Amino acid sequence: MAAKGNWTKSLFIGLWTVLNFTRKLFFNLIFIVIFVGLIIAIAGQDNEPLSVNKDSALFLTLNGKLVIEKESIDPFEQFLQESLGSEPENPEVLVRDVVKVLENAKKDRRIKALVLDLHGLTGGGLDKLRSVGNAIDAFKESGKPVYAIGDYFSQDQYYLAAHADSIYLNPMGGLMFEGYGRYGMYFKDMLEKLKVTTHIFRVGTYKSAVEPIMRNDMSDEAKEAEKQWLDGYWAQYKADVAAAREIDESNFDETLEGLLAKFEAAGGDFAQYALENNWVDALKTREEVRVELTELVGEGDNDHGVNLTSFNTYLKVVNPPMPVIESDMDKIAVVVAKGTILNGNQKAGTIGGDSTARLLRKARLNDNVKAVVLQIDSPGGSAFASEVIRQEVLQLQQAGKPVVASMSTYAASGGYWIAASTDRIIASPSTITGSIGVFGMFMTYENSLDYLGIHSDGVGSTELAGFSAVRPLAPEFGQILQRNVENTYGNFLSLVSNARGMSIEEVDSVAQGRVWIGEDALELGLVDQLGTLDEAVAVAAEIAELEKYDTFYVQRTLSAQEIFWKEFFGQAMTFVGKWQFAHADSALVNEFKRVLNEFSLVNQLNDPKGTYVLCLPCDVK
Repeated sequence: MAAKGNWTKSLFIGLWTVLNFTRKLFFNLIFIVIFVGLIIAIAGQDNEPLSVNKDSALFLTLNGKLVIEKESIDPFEQFLQESLGSEPENPEVLVRDVVKVLENAKKDRRIKALVLDLHGLTGGGLDKLRSVGNAIDAFKESGKPVYAIGDYFSQDQYYLAAHADSIYLNPMGGLMFEGYGRYGMYFKDMLEKLKVTTHIFRVGTYKSAVEPIMRNDMSDEAKEAEKQWLDGYWAQYKADVAAAREIDESNFDETLEGLLAKFEAAGGDFAQYALENNWVDALKTREEVRVELTELVGEGDNDHGVNLTSFNTYLKVVNPPMPVIESDMDKIAVVVAKGTILNGNQKAGTIGGDSTARLLRKARLNDNVKAVVLQIDSPGGSAFASEVIRQEVLQLQQAGKPVVASMSTYAASGGYWIAASTDRIIASPSTITGSIGVFGMFMTYENSLDYLGIHSDGVGSTELAGFSAVRPLAPEFGQILQRNVENTYGNFLSLVSNARGMSIEEVDSVAQGRVWIGEDALELGLVDQLGTLDEAVAVAAEIAELEKYDTFYVQRTLSAQEIFWKEFFGQAMTFVGKWQFAHADSALVNEFKRVLNEFSLVNQLNDPKGTYVLCLPCDVK
């Protein structure tokens, strides 16, 4: 018996020794790979500083979605992406980076032309496209030619291409305008088949965020509201593009019958259709485009064979990673609130009640800051977190520092909540805002579990004990939650009423969860004027009576550990290899991913009372 015990003990010791050795070997190999990669990077780095090629074309290759703030990326993940030559799954491009590059290139004698290479652009909202389009127009004032080249142009890509002097399309390419629509997935029948009990509490005739859970189709009220702002959004797109191309707005095809007639007249050729409708200036192969550009700026040793300076290179030249030197000049602080509003601390790209309030407080405690611009790009989220942020806006005002809200693509529901009490609200004509309504939602699974033969039972000291997703919801508790939602809606109406100088009845008439586009919101009194971020900064300076001032973005203060790892991994550029990611382009798979993303968004919501001011239907497609 003792011999058997010793044999078992020896077996376990041996297994543990092997596992421990394997673990150490694995992590040592990772360390060696990283270390060798860094050595290779240091040895292989070009000691010459980044430079702009003389008499070159600036290639504005925008890869990703235009944003006002990038999502936070873990330093180690960023290191791996850079060192292994991979791209983020959802790349992003800062609008202010693009504008800064174009402003500098306009005056740069080394830049002879601008080439828009937009195949990687995935959108970002009309307001952001408009900002970049305006910067392209300003660049053209230099007299330097602007080309837009592409195999295909999506609707968003073409918005920027329309600002070029010459648009060249591949003879095998094409483009088509679809307009804007909102077609969602509805899950009522699926949830019933899974025997899931949904509990929904809402206020607002048009608060359609919960419709996918409680219906199998879009309600008439939601269709009415969404059709109005989608038509307005499309009208602005047509007006902007028609003005840039100097064509008539009637040239856009909005019926399948009209599109079919023109398509048949073009011989069933999408590229010819684009040319005959004056969407492009010429059909040219890649080689023909290359030859024309080399005649202008010469040849270059790169993939394009053209003497060019890339967007990323030029950005690093004009925006070097140098430490910020504080000055004593009066300042206007810009605080970015981008993403879904969640409770607590959140990373960049998501609004956290605590973390965003802390940025506002940082501006309040800075004696040099005389005014604040709150730049909002959010469909809303947690009502509690929204109020935490709004309270910090009030603290800024009590400190004598005016706050101006600058609305980007979205400032709806909770996004409007945090803007309502500012001194001035400035929206883009295409801003999706309003959605003043409240809902609460959760699911219980007692019937699903019962079907599987699983049951929950027990006792508690009160009728309130034991509330759980695996037990039925007491009707009285449901009434309590509904009253909480109604109370939050009443608070929403009151704060808007007080801030906007409107009666409760006036606010309620334009609230009810209804979404409005910026130009309509102006007529309804929900915003003060239409304009850009620059105009919002100018208004803030006017209110604060500032003539000379600096503008800066308030950033979260990194800990010593975060700074170390950011600097450590931030220098990594290795040549170990490239990741190869398998991805499915199946339309069905993409739809499945979209469904999962919608459920993921709902799962992230973390309001302490389960009460939300969120505009789920505000997504533009």
